[in-house]
Amino acid sequence: MQQTIILKLLPSEATDDSIIKKNIANSCGVKENAVTGFYLQKKSIDARAKTIWVNLTLIAFINEPFHDRALINTTFKEVTNATKSVVIIGAGPAGLFAALQLIEAGIKPIILERGKDVRTRRRDLAILNKEGIINPESNYCFGEGGAGTYSDGKLYTRSNKRGSIDKILNHFVRFGADENILYEAHPHIGTNKLPQIITAMRNQIIDCGGQFLFEKKVTDFIIEHNTVSAVKTADGNRFDGDAFILATGHSARDIFELLHQKNILIEAKPFALGVRIEHPQELINECQYKSNATNHVLPPAAYSLVQQINGRGVFSFCMCPGGIIAPAATSANELVVNGWSPSKRNNPYANSGMVVQVGLEDVLMEFRSLEKFRSLDASNPLLMMYFQQMVEQNCFSAGGGKFVAPAQRMVDFSNNTSSSTLPNCSYQPGLATTNLIDVLPNFVYSALAKGFIEFGKKMKGYFTNEAVVVATESRTSSPIRIPRDNETLTHPQLNNLYPCAEGAGYAGGIVSAAMDGERVAKQCANLLM
Repeated sequence: MQQTIILKLLPSEATDDSIIKKNIANSCGVKENAVTGFYLQKKSIDARAKTIWVNLTLIAFINEPFHDRALINTTFKEVTNATKSVVIIGAGPAGLFAALQLIEAGIKPIILERGKDVRTRRRDLAILNKEGIINPESNYCFGEGGAGTYSDGKLYTRSNKRGSIDKILNHFVRFGADENILYEAHPHIGTNKLPQIITAMRNQIIDCGGQFLFEKKVTDFIIEHNTVSAVKTADGNRFDGDAFILATGHSARDIFELLHQKNILIEAKPFALGVRIEHPQELINECQYKSNATNHVLPPAAYSLVQQINGRGVFSFCMCPGGIIAPAATSANELVVNGWSPSKRNNPYANSGMVVQVGLEDVLMEFRSLEKFRSLDASNPLLMMYFQQMVEQNCFSAGGGKFVAPAQRMVDFSNNTSSSTLPNCSYQPGLATTNLIDVLPNFVYSALAKGFIEFGKKMKGYFTNEAVVVATESRTSSPIRIPRDNETLTHPQLNNLYPCAEGAGYAGGIVSAAMDGERVAKQCANLLM
């Protein structure tokens, strides 16, 4: 007999299989030797009270042979000589999972990735971190696996309407991720493990007959009778297909500009912009775990914060326990920071984006005071993107070049006081002490300054000058939405172009992007077959 059991245990008990079995036996009213095994369905930590508890939901086997969890069955077909092919632009999570879904349907995917493979890409990241030299086609955003590959690999999402979260997580395990992502409340793979997983996905696609091409930057769409017949790449090649999935990510500004130039409908979209905060991880452990902060059974503590400041949302984003701040720009003379953690989350610092909602009215107000932007029409769909770009350029200038980031201690930031020194920080290109009121838009700065104080009231010890504020966190989501029909998922002007995931404004993270890629691939396959 199999039973679903829910247990509430102390952290030390939750790691001991014999204690778990004893609790299962007590819960089921059987002898301990009747419990032949179990596997976890869900695991979460409740640190709200003085005593910290671990909540477990598990499948227990009583008086029958134990068998481990079975992954969702998937059949990948041979598509080398398939009669239909789909060109996928971008090899991030949306593009990869769209390709796998097409192979399931017997359709050949042709993936065009502007960047490099994961191994070669790593060398470009090293040069960026150590020498301050960026490759605009191979960086933390562009390259095999997309932004997620080298920026943490958090898999948490609430978005379950686009598809099956379980199927996405099962795919990751099938290609090499640890099984714990199937039951952890906030699953995380880690930047150190993702490259091997992405490589395994690529090999599966190629083994089934799909094409996977690197350094193929799309520069034009060939359109005939409201249908995309082909795309051209920067090296002069042309790629024809029966349909085209646009999965370019939130930073492919050249694609947004290309669509606009060709009078293909796109829309300005609100996004969020701010900074990245870094604390010593020990301090965050003390804030969250209190007297249990030195309990080595507990994982490095995380946090999630949100506050309304004068009607404007201020919130944490992409929190990385035991993590590192990284330069995530895609062009020279623009500075963007992001965060990531290795699988063990064992670095001495905790960082998180802390961002402010940005709307069209905010941007129009800012641009009215700047002569070079006054002529922009409020209906220009690139308006939000231009604003994002302007802030990143200001940040780069304030840092002095080579991706040195302007920074300030947290209390000094809120008090508008210069920081004479800065604490040690994980950001490799280095920091320059700067009054960030001179770098950030005023409405962003003022909301953050008040927000930090309020967060300190929620988390005692959080508001401290031991924390450093690093600018700027600006790639939280796309500043552009590429519209699509609710039923066909195609662009309203082009009957075989499928905009999807973060770059089109329909996702916000690895899992939601992967689900959206699967979703458009299913719909595409239904229309082609």
